[in-house]
Amino acid sequence: MGRPIVLVSHRGPVEYRRGDDGDRYAARGGGGLVTALSGLAVDRSDVVWVAAAIADDDKAVAAEHGGQAFTAERDGGNFRVRFVENDPEAHHRFYAIIANPILWFIQHYLWDLSNAPDIGHHEKDAFVHGYVAVNEQFADAVAEEVERLGHDAVVMTHDYHFYLLPAMVRQRCPGVLLQHFIHIPWPQPDAWRVLPTEMRSMILEGALGNDLIAFHTERSARNFLLTCQELLDLEVSFRNMCVQIDGRRVAVRWYPISIDVADFERLAMSETVRANEEELKTRRRERLIVRVDRTDLSKNILRGFKAYDVLLHEHPELHGEVTFLAHLQPSRQDVPEYVEYVEQIKRLVADINLKHGTTEWQPIDLQLDDDFLQALAAYKQFDVLLVNSIYDGMNLVAKEGVLVNERNGVLVLSENTGVHDELGAFALDVNPFDVSDQAEKLYAALTMPPEEKRARRDQCVAVVRENDLTKWLDHQLEDIAKLDPNTPPDRG
Repeated sequence: MGRPIVLVSHRGPVEYRRGDDGDRYAARGGGGLVTALSGLAVDRSDVVWVAAAIADDDKAVAAEHGGQAFTAERDGGNFRVRFVENDPEAHHRFYAIIANPILWFIQHYLWDLSNAPDIGHHEKDAFVHGYVAVNEQFADAVAEEVERLGHDAVVMTHDYHFYLLPAMVRQRCPGVLLQHFIHIPWPQPDAWRVLPTEMRSMILEGALGNDLIAFHTERSARNFLLTCQELLDLEVSFRNMCVQIDGRRVAVRWYPISIDVADFERLAMSETVRANEEELKTRRRERLIVRVDRTDLSKNILRGFKAYDVLLHEHPELHGEVTFLAHLQPSRQDVPEYVEYVEQIKRLVADINLKHGTTEWQPIDLQLDDDFLQALAAYKQFDVLLVNSIYDGMNLVAKEGVLVNERNGVLVLSENTGVHDELGAFALDVNPFDVSDQAEKLYAALTMPPEEKRARRDQCVAVVRENDLTKWLDHQLEDIAKLDPNTPPDRG
């Protein structure tokens, strides 16, 4: 058995819901991060997962256990979970004002800087009484778990919600080993100048409380070093990929995340997915373009539809022969920008369907729901999978789709996604801002010779199988072990 681990993320491995009979049960927590980390934490008494109590039933369970760690059973496995219940107003400030949209928009280059953001008393108050306060509360919980597990524990923090936490934990537990995986892009230094100097310095210095900071791509890792160099005037090494601060060396690395290939393939062959697939076959046209996304501004959904509009205008022979099936999960509907984005999507789809459609054919089939098994059926049936994100830390849709597709479908892929580093050579890559380029690549994908389609898809699948989730996790644990001569953490 290796060193104990404290995992930290906003969403945990379980979320509590009520069944039709009114009884409470533990469901899988939402998001790909939960899937990625579950194998590290399941059935491990020396791994504690610290996460936010978001739903009312989460808060009730947290209260029943006195705010301490407990064992949660899910899908036949046990997880040690500690829910942190935040003051509702503090959590709102932390999540819906600072983390989303301010940090998310900075890191995905989404701000229209001539108009937004306006950083005033409201935002500064949200930072102090929301983002700082929630990070402090989580740091207290993490420190308590480190005390319980022993100071040889490794703290593995995830994402942009907790940039301040590592320095706070180091202050409370000076000898603990800290790693932080940031799953979204790290932009170039000037993007951070949107924030007041004190705010951005706190974020950077908080993150530099870690011993190792990890990203999905080399681009993000190098941008982080540049940011530390330019905004904090710290000594950095691009050769050794590290930052010097307070007499310590912080390593900066990159590990492209993947999917659980075996589990995903099993799910694709499930009875429900097969039934969904048969239903889709009855209504699909000869050619099918698919996208599967959250309704996040970074996903570039509007430009994807605009490119399809151009395609239909320039190639009328495709009318009635192709359908664009978009499975879009509404996201962050407590943030005004996201609410408006959904309305923009609906309006544009209606305009395109009215412009090109007939009584027999609807060019865009818009599914605004959270039915992943329907989306998985679409993965299996696409002729073209469009992933045209403005910027993405990774984008697992590309990996999921090519893995289970049964029609040698072609991936049209934004050059600004992390997954482009792995699959770009075998996809048709696009500039996410160039609508005409996207239209041309959609046409090229739809008309590609079968032999080329098969070769590209086979190469994509080979990469996904080779660089799997196990490799992603093992490489991190190996590098953590190199930072410390003592016993490394392990996967159990």
